[in-house]
Amino acid sequence: MTAPVTDKLTPQQAGIRAHAVLDEIERAVVGKRAALELVMLGVLAGGHVLIEDLPGLGKTLLARSFSTVLGLDFRRIQFTPDLLPSDVTGAPFYDQRSGEMVFRPGPVFANLLLADEINRTPPKTQAALLEAMAEGQVSIDGVTRKLPQPFVVIATDNPIEYEGTYALPEAQLDRFLLRVRMGYLPVAEEAAMLRRRLDRNVPEAVLAVLSNPVEVQAMRDSLEQVEVDTDLVDYIVALIDATRRHAQIQVGASPRGGLALVQLARARAVMAGRDYVTPEDVKAVALPALAHRITLKPELWVRRISADDVIAGVVQGVPTPGTRPQAQGHPQAHAQAQIHPQGQPHANPVGA
Repeated sequence: MTAPVTDKLTPQQAGIRAHAVLDEIERAVVGKRAALELVMLGVLAGGHVLIEDLPGLGKTLLARSFSTVLGLDFRRIQFTPDLLPSDVTGAPFYDQRSGEMVFRPGPVFANLLLADEINRTPPKTQAALLEAMAEGQVSIDGVTRKLPQPFVVIATDNPIEYEGTYALPEAQLDRFLLRVRMGYLPVAEEAAMLRRRLDRNVPEAVLAVLSNPVEVQAMRDSLEQVEVDTDLVDYIVALIDATRRHAQIQVGASPRGGLALVQLARARAVMAGRDYVTPEDVKAVALPALAHRITLKPELWVRRISADDVIAGVVQGVPTPGTRPQAQGHPQAHAQAQIHPQGQPHANPVGA
């Protein structure tokens, strides 16, 4: 059943619908609620998601499930060493019937694009996605064409295979709002996943369509109603600045990293049913939003120190604001500030 067309939602309404979408997707993607919530945050925040993990962990299934339940037009590109930029964006061709050059759109002209194994194609083809991801358009032969909205890229990346792969350049990584890792299922949940497969007698679960592009855009627009206190803006800037001054980091996060923190924290607030951001929202999304945006000093590879470890240390080292939003219309927030002056996590946390 397709969801009704909706052009305006409150943050609370958007949060309820987002959780309904996740509940439906969980029928197909078992035991990955934390990863699903992070991807949902990326969709709500209007960004793109890089899923970096081992083969066979459900990355492709996750992307397909999101497109189905959200009612989005879905396209998939299998990135290979011989893939050309025109295979991504499209190209003009000569129409013999009309005698004119006609543009044939590539798979990038979709609401949700799965860029499968994006690190298996050369940088020139990877770069074909840069303009699309940053500006929602492609420019070919001097003509700029807008992409359908909403436009989301979910890219997958195998982190351990180096044969026949090309490292994603920093400019490409910076276009991804966040990076998600799925990991192996616990033994009990893996057994439950196998039992579900046996019980339904078909390869994959049939998911219901719960939304549509107009409603997804309305869910995104609801983030603009979420307040971010001045202290939290300063806190976000302090986190970004700390990555630039850290002794173990060669290149810190760009200003785009700060924008990512703001929007992901707002999305987390929406998922929690709030119209204001708390310090815990920022902390919960800091690692997935920033770890892929920094470059560590070369000697740290020998010591096996990861970017995740360094960002976790940065978050611990930057003082957390002790205030909560106390603007008019938020009496509950004022009460929480009195009860929990240090800021305790909201019940039903997302992405923690």
